[in-house]
Amino acid sequence: MTFVSLSMIVLNEEASIEACLTSVQNFVDEIVVVDTGSTDNTVSIAKAAGAIVQSIPWPGDFAPARNAALELVKGDWILVLDADEELVPECIPELQSLISQTDLLVVNLLRYELNAKMSPYSNVSRLFRRHPKIKWSRPYHSMIDESVMDLLKSEPKWRIQDCLQPALLHKGYQANTIKIKNKSKRLREAMENWLSQKPRDPYACAKLGALEVEEGNIDRGLELLKDGLAQENNSTPSERYELLLNQGIALAKSQPEDSIKSYQKALQLPLNIRLTIGARLNLAALLFAQGEIDQALALTTSIIEMAPEVSLSWYNLGLIQRHRGDIKASLTAYKQAVKLQPTHPETHQNYASARLLAGDINGARISFQRSLALLANQKRNEEANNLRNQLDGIINLDEV
Repeated sequence: MTFVSLSMIVLNEEASIEACLTSVQNFVDEIVVVDTGSTDNTVSIAKAAGAIVQSIPWPGDFAPARNAALELVKGDWILVLDADEELVPECIPELQSLISQTDLLVVNLLRYELNAKMSPYSNVSRLFRRHPKIKWSRPYHSMIDESVMDLLKSEPKWRIQDCLQPALLHKGYQANTIKIKNKSKRLREAMENWLSQKPRDPYACAKLGALEVEEGNIDRGLELLKDGLAQENNSTPSERYELLLNQGIALAKSQPEDSIKSYQKALQLPLNIRLTIGARLNLAALLFAQGEIDQALALTTSIIEMAPEVSLSWYNLGLIQRHRGDIKASLTAYKQAVKLQPTHPETHQNYASARLLAGDINGARISFQRSLALLANQKRNEEANNLRNQLDGIINLDEV
């Protein structure tokens, strides 16, 4: 019987840790939580779930904190989760089968990034055999990969394998969570420090370059991304993908043709197809904006076929079908997008517009009202007022 330990580091996670711990009950035999200074009910919730809890001062970075947690576990295998992640129950049988293989060292887990603006999937090395040479390294988004690569050189008997079905659900990209945790600031500090030690490092260039682009510093972002791409022999396919993806985003408005080429290069990399959905979605949206409607429709449809759980694909399909004049198909797409991501105001707004075109006045009113309520709840008051002004004289929002 394989003994599995859950290893976590936490700080003020009372809102999410219970769901996380509940999700692993049928997979792990031991729960070890290292608390780094919580002032809420995180520790009491973890203890109530049967966790072994140890408190340590925050060491200043995630890698040393995760390594401290590794010292406490006893399992043959270690699953590492953040409090805003959950294990997908449907994948447990496959994971149990994988860890029973005697030559397997690491299982890479496919993680679904709920509400992520860009790539809805990532691959994370979060399930691995307990081994004294496996350690966490790198700042912020720390990982075990460097120690694993070193270990494979001295012990080539081991294998690494991907779990092909989604295994983790990550809720950390919800807008309110990002604001509360101030992730951008922590990421910038960590990556700037890393770049000062390792200039042009592809990993740091990808992370910091993406942040600069997101915050509107396009020139600085492109400079970092190009520096990272120049290190072709020292980068992994996943790092190159992230560099090319964000280069495409940075160039989309000013140089759309070069943006398309960047996305196309990203899609040529040897990666799990789900990991490339971000580039596929962006490429389809750019083709749509360029008037290449048939190409955009074909690409968006192919994304839905491979990953029907991604709401943004359905949302984009609704936009494309509405542009083509197929209101029935547009309504079907928006309805599915709303079902998958009910808190996205833009989806409700566009669904309302399609319902209005279809003659469903009451349905349109309900969808517009829902969009306005979500905008207000998300403190997006200016957008809510603009929408109300646009609808003035078109539809009476106060009718029942």
